[in-house]
Amino acid sequence: MTVWLWIGFVAIVLALLAIDLGVFHRRSHTVTVSEAVVWTCVWVALSLVFNVCIYFLYEHHIFGVGDVIGRELSGKQAALEFFTGYLIEKSLSLDNIFVIALIFVYFGVPAEQQHRVLFWGILGALIMRGAMIAAGAALIHRFTWITYVFGGILIITAIRMLLSHHEKVEPENNPLVRLARKCFPVSDGFVGKHFFTRIDGRRAITPLLLVLLVVESTDVLFAVDSIPAIFAVTYDPFIVFTSNIFAILGLRAFYFVLAGAMDKFRYLKISLVVLLAFVGVKMLLAHHFPIPTWVSLLIIGGILAIGVVASLVATSVDGAKLATGLNEVAAYSWRKVRRGVIIVIGVTVVLIGIALIVLPGPAVVVIPAGLAILGTEFVWARRLLAKFKLARDPDAPPPTTESNPATSE
Repeated sequence: MTVWLWIGFVAIVLALLAIDLGVFHRRSHTVTVSEAVVWTCVWVALSLVFNVCIYFLYEHHIFGVGDVIGRELSGKQAALEFFTGYLIEKSLSLDNIFVIALIFVYFGVPAEQQHRVLFWGILGALIMRGAMIAAGAALIHRFTWITYVFGGILIITAIRMLLSHHEKVEPENNPLVRLARKCFPVSDGFVGKHFFTRIDGRRAITPLLLVLLVVESTDVLFAVDSIPAIFAVTYDPFIVFTSNIFAILGLRAFYFVLAGAMDKFRYLKISLVVLLAFVGVKMLLAHHFPIPTWVSLLIIGGILAIGVVASLVATSVDGAKLATGLNEVAAYSWRKVRRGVIIVIGVTVVLIGIALIVLPGPAVVVIPAGLAILGTEFVWARRLLAKFKLARDPDAPPPTTESNPATSE
């Protein structure tokens, strides 16, 4: 893989951004939902076209592409890894979108200037994520055990996301904002689309620049979670970088599609929690029971589909009737915290066990282990575990599944 490949890709991205801002969004305006949907489709289509390019690059080893830490990738495998990484990053950006919406509300950013902030945020993300991916690839190449660290980070992030009761933004405590305020005076209000202005002849910054700094620093925090997640799919830095960048290229349009409707996707957060936990466990098992990319793609797609369908069903009927322990697991009582952790760990172990059905792994041990974990809180899990044991050993006496007061159906 030559340096010209990297330069060419970055040049293509910069050209796309220049066309976006310089041609289609030259004038500041409020982005409508219909416009955002069109642009979301455009960015997704471009990502799929590049996915085809990935296939041919790796299949025919154009520019020497295909060497990944001592092994080669076929075009089919490379394309599958790119798409899976893209799907993971796109999914994790949902939480990022919600936080960005809170930042815009906090600062009172005019609707017509929000696209400009997100545009320049993409340029910053291009540089910062490139550096973080390079560092991550170097660490994995140098220390094979670092995958356990990355897996642990993802599982901890999943539990932290599950237990977070309310998202909060505190820009005034942001170190970049505090540094900017020390170095420059800040104008009282927004000055159109400008990041800088003048106050009494002195160069000053506008609140729009403070918003950009908060968005950039927020993206760094999210990258710490999302980049290790993609390394669970592939160790190829070019696939990690390109899938990451194409996912965040469409983040602006995706934001305007979903920002006003995030409350309608109440179960997506649980889906992201399980997704992160699954990817974290996948990394922990990578050296012993590697899960094929196509299996991971099916599981990740299933996790997201369940979250979306459950959310849509919940918004079409009385949500109070459908509410279960899942939307209360983030409460700060010991029992609910315990239930939340059990759900994350138990469901993840069961998913790993299902994946091992098609792998040379101990599926018949892992699946019951996951059900046993869930069975500490849920009667239905104990019943499934009893049926599983009975199917394996019909002569064994049926175990009891009486519920205790602390468990639920």
